[in-house]
Amino acid sequence: MVNVLTWLRTRDADLSALRRAARAAIVMPALFALGDKVIGNPTIATFASFGALSGLLFVDFSGAMAQRLAAQAGLVAAGAALVCVGTLASQKAWLAVVATLVVGFLVLFAGVVSSVLASASTALLVAFVLPVTLPAPVSQLPDRLAGWLLAGACTVFAVGVLWPAPRREPLRLATAHACALLARRLRAEVDCVRGGFGPVGAAEYKALADEARAAVARLRTSFFGAPYRPTGLSTSARTLVRLVDQIVWLDAILERMPLEQEPGPTDAVVCDVKIAAAVLLEHGADTLESVADDAGRLESDLRRLEEVREAMEAAVTGDLPLHRPRRRPAAGNDTPGTAGASSDDGGDDTPDAMAGILGSLEPSFRAQEMSFAISAMATNIGLTVAARRRSWWDHVIGRQPAGVSSPLASAQERAGAHVEPHSVWLHNSVRGAIALALAVLLAESTGVQHSFWVVLGTLAVLRSNALSTGQNALRGLLGTGIGFIIGGGIVYAVGTHTTALWVLLPFAVAFAGLAPAAFSFAAGQAGFTTVLLILYNIIEPEGWRIGLVRVEDVAIGCAVSLVAGALFWPRGAGPALSQALADAFADGARYLRGAIEYGVARCDASLPSPARPEDERRRAAAASRRLDDAFRGFLAERGTKHIPLADVTTLVTGVAALRLTADAIQDLWARETVLSDEDRTAARGEILWAGTLLVDWYEATARALAGSGAVPERIAHSAESDRRLLDAVRRDLTADDGRGTSTAVKMIWTFDHIDAARRLQAALLRPARAAAGLHRTRRTLRPWTRPEPA
Repeated sequence: MVNVLTWLRTRDADLSALRRAARAAIVMPALFALGDKVIGNPTIATFASFGALSGLLFVDFSGAMAQRLAAQAGLVAAGAALVCVGTLASQKAWLAVVATLVVGFLVLFAGVVSSVLASASTALLVAFVLPVTLPAPVSQLPDRLAGWLLAGACTVFAVGVLWPAPRREPLRLATAHACALLARRLRAEVDCVRGGFGPVGAAEYKALADEARAAVARLRTSFFGAPYRPTGLSTSARTLVRLVDQIVWLDAILERMPLEQEPGPTDAVVCDVKIAAAVLLEHGADTLESVADDAGRLESDLRRLEEVREAMEAAVTGDLPLHRPRRRPAAGNDTPGTAGASSDDGGDDTPDAMAGILGSLEPSFRAQEMSFAISAMATNIGLTVAARRRSWWDHVIGRQPAGVSSPLASAQERAGAHVEPHSVWLHNSVRGAIALALAVLLAESTGVQHSFWVVLGTLAVLRSNALSTGQNALRGLLGTGIGFIIGGGIVYAVGTHTTALWVLLPFAVAFAGLAPAAFSFAAGQAGFTTVLLILYNIIEPEGWRIGLVRVEDVAIGCAVSLVAGALFWPRGAGPALSQALADAFADGARYLRGAIEYGVARCDASLPSPARPEDERRRAAAASRRLDDAFRGFLAERGTKHIPLADVTTLVTGVAALRLTADAIQDLWARETVLSDEDRTAARGEILWAGTLLVDWYEATARALAGSGAVPERIAHSAESDRRLLDAVRRDLTADDGRGTSTAVKMIWTFDHIDAARRLQAALLRPARAAAGLHRTRRTLRPWTRPEPA
């Protein structure tokens, strides 16, 4: 027994499939017996049986027990409504087809709003497909509802009492662990700087950096390992998911933060910022892990980080090379170029002086970039915990913590993000709805004996492209054939002894529930075919022939899936991912352009106050959501990956970094109050020039990923551009009153943000060219004609 469990854990890590199968093996036969033998109503028995199977085998909610029970109860209520709709639509064949098309699309597309709805889509479709494919008068509706609601009540009880699953929140705990390790890495950096880079400190820093990097990689794997984006409509779930991109971005920032072994003038203040950021991150990790009410401490840590960041800005601007006193000539010595060089010798205009200015600002910029990321993470952690700790009444009435949109607004935003021609989720929803409607039409027109299995067979094998659908169809038919042989043999051996069939039914249900996880999809189909043979032979003994009917029905359903998969967006996950990457890079680049234009307009008091680029931000976020879904489909799709997964991950990470860089520039200027009335036209022009050059590169790369053009060469660093910017802000940096110093430094930091996005090209160039070259070879994508937004 121990060896069996050990083997099973290798395929079913937390025994969730075994748990579901055991519950179904107890509840489903009991309900079937209650409906068939005690109540004596075959309709109640049928709907109770399939209600139990769909509620216990086809869905498995996660989270706290209260959340699971609420989701299970919601599934029962929604299923009851669909039973009513399906029964009414079954009166006319044409109405059944139209209703299936509409309901199928709504159920499948609703999954984009919440992972809870996405994971329940199969169970919800069963609640509709069963009644719509079994035509019956409206007078049977009470019996159908009674069977479904009876099953629903028992499934809620089973989830809460029969082998309740432990609380599963891997994303929250993995996020907290990654935050804690990143905080330790920051402390190790400070120890290295303050300790003079001794061998022990350097070795400890390297070990902690490797450990933190591995934790972030595991978090990404956990995040993308789920078939759906792991978030629901609950406020805590929505805010928690934002942390994943921010943690990946913070890890990239720390990777770009080299530790200079030569002591610098700003080391002390930069270390203060890192320590304050580490403290905030540590407290955020503790708060997220324990879900403690620690809002006061997080607010205090945030204020402390802001204070040391402002102190760093003041110290950095005061220690720039341009601020250092010029040496006066010695008495009687006015020879240029000597130790007593005059103040007019132009020494501060040399390339070395320019490099010194940039060098002195580099550590502070990295610290500012890092502190912005950690501040945003701490804010989301606070919102997550505040949402989880709301009173039950606040949950009921939907009262949100300050700064969080309502679930309805969030649902509208998510759904709106996928009402777009290139959305993979939209494609799959339309294709699935059409396939289900075709299956109903075919079942109604051919008069098959069990049309329910035609439609369910269609749903089971439909995948993202024709090839994957065909592979699943073959596996489904193979499994059904094996189940027919096994089940037919059982029925033939047992004969008319229904008692033996009753004894075998729980074991057959348990195998059908466990087989897909423990063995394969084909084994699961074999298990369900066996359950079907036993079930129908208990109700009305027909022997092995009903198994042959099951094979025929599944074959029809598979054929429908193949037709739908071949006709509607059959390209598969790879090309869809390339298009999603193209859209995400293009929209991210436009958002970056908007953020830069917002910042340079804020730096000049003579210009009208600009509006934030909120439309661009929303479009970039929507494109990132579509990319997230396309990437999950790419990971789940079987077959050879023609582009290495590491390259795809690099491109997906690049999209997030581009969007978060725009966030950082926008945040950098949001609280800026321009005190000086200096003309900053030259500085603004230099920043806009660099930003436009970079945005053009990303937009050209987006077009190449979509099949039009080639990925351009990366943009080289321009020392001349650095010099021109420093010349443009020189007056602000050297002004005696210091009124424009903060603005000048933020202009340089904006330039640095642009440069950080430029450096990202080095990692993106090869993967982007590989992806673009693959699609030019295949010619599977049309030229990119995405219009510019109005």
